[in-house]
Amino acid sequence: MRIFLAGGTGVLGSRLLPALVDAGHEVTATTRRAESLTRLAALGARPVVVDVYDSDRLAGVVADSGAELVLHELTDLGEYDLDANARLRREGTANLVSAATAAGIDRMIVQSIAWVFPDGNTPAHETEPIIPGTAVDEMERLAASLPHATVLRYGMLYGPGTWYERGGRIARQVAEGALAATPAVTSLVHVDDAVAATVLAIGWPDGVYHVVDDEPAAGTEWLPVYAAAIGAPAPPSAPLAPGAPAGRPISNAKARAAGWSPAYASWRVGFRDT
Repeated sequence: MRIFLAGGTGVLGSRLLPALVDAGHEVTATTRRAESLTRLAALGARPVVVDVYDSDRLAGVVADSGAELVLHELTDLGEYDLDANARLRREGTANLVSAATAAGIDRMIVQSIAWVFPDGNTPAHETEPIIPGTAVDEMERLAASLPHATVLRYGMLYGPGTWYERGGRIARQVAEGALAATPAVTSLVHVDDAVAATVLAIGWPDGVYHVVDDEPAAGTEWLPVYAAAIGAPAPPSAPLAPGAPAGRPISNAKARAAGWSPAYASWRVGFRDT
């Protein structure tokens, strides 16, 4: 299949690209920086420089790609700028959808997140409504405006290239004792399992899928295990701050039924390879 990969140099995109090529797909991959073209080409892509906010150029490169599928893996979290990432989800996704429509491409797979539900104790399934009015909600709705859309709600990514790798943003905070373990529930997924699910999702029916491991857990449970895995001191414990989300466990039953089986079914195993 001919694929337009928006975000070829990100945490997921850079690991996803060679997996797509190995699976026999022809991939046009984007970057905002000319210095990344050689790297993308070495990974097997036809690289292009484009800014998702340049709607005219974006429409041109999408059309020129001859793609049958747009794979939306764009994020803007390099500086931990949540407003920039929210803008990308709204405006960037709108531009991608418009470019795909103009090029006659009727299918998109989009990277979303799993922590989008109101607090609760029971596992959240894909049929349940997410918190409305957020940038994530708008991004998913924009993707769903195409005739065919697959939304992959990844859990908190850990592993190589993520904030949780040794020396990464979260790893540094934990090493400094600056991140407290709270009762908030998180569903995690190893980045390589997220990549594997994304490649498989090309063959899945349209819809929403939760890509998380089998063991959602409170921070008071998983963060000390993570700290030990990277050789950091045990984190301090703290109650939830007033108004902070308590989280909710997320079910991966649908993705598993579609044929995905995570190599790291639990963060307890995955953290060993961090």
